[in-house]
Amino acid sequence: MSKQFEFADFIEEFQVEFTAFISSGKNGWDRESGDYVESVIEPVQTVGIILPLSEDDLKYAPQGTYSEKSKKLYVLEPMELNQEIEYKSDRYVIQSFKDYSDYADVYIYYAAWRDKEGSEA
Repeated sequence: MSKQFEFADFIEEFQVEFTAFISSGKNGWDRESGDYVESVIEPVQTVGIILPLSEDDLKYAPQGTYSEKSKKLYVLEPMELNQEIEYKSDRYVIQSFKDYSDYADVYIYYAAWRDKEGSEA
């Protein structure tokens, strides 16, 4: 059965480029060398729709979680919670996921604005 709401064409029409910082996820001891290996954060160019949060989004968000600088992100590929993205020289952290996967072909996330000075990537 196909999804009731298909947004892929909409995303392709209105997409913007942004950078997603993806972790290699390889923390731990290397069996061959015996050395501890830390995860590497790689910047990857990706696309999606990035929108400001609506009044309703801000109204129903847990107190203090989002601000007017926060964004709503529509993408075709899944992202990780706490993953960082950069758009128009601003850094954001993916904080929540709205699961409409039973009904739509997009992933919807809320991303909180983050001060670049506090960033590790």
